[in-house]
Amino acid sequence: MRAELTRLGVRELRTSDEVDEVLGAGGDTLVVVNSVCGCAARNARPAVAIAMRHEVQPERVVTVFAGQDVEATARARQYFTGVRPSSPSIALLSGGELQFMLERHQIEGREAHQIAADLTKAYDEFCATN
Repeated sequence: MRAELTRLGVRELRTSDEVDEVLGAGGDTLVVVNSVCGCAARNARPAVAIAMRHEVQPERVVTVFAGQDVEATARARQYFTGVRPSSPSIALLSGGELQFMLERHQIEGREAHQIAADLTKAYDEFCATN
């Protein structure tokens, strides 16, 4: 489950310090809150893989693993202001500020290509200057 993202070049953040280092660095960052559930395997992780082929990309793509890297996940969620915790979920931050969020209810029951289309639309809107 971890390797599905890391083999794509997605960086794992396993501590709160790593989360703060990356999300506090500025720029555009996609944060994937990974999980063991079926909708992460069937929808979220494949959607991220599809979206990584898009011309416009965030500067960084990182992941935390809910239920396993508890400290890192809790810290990442502190950056998702106004959003209830859910996993899987996918957030796009610019300068540490939440710009776009897909929560579990927007992931489960949808096809990976539909979720990837949402992500690439957000990339075009928020990452187009990169």
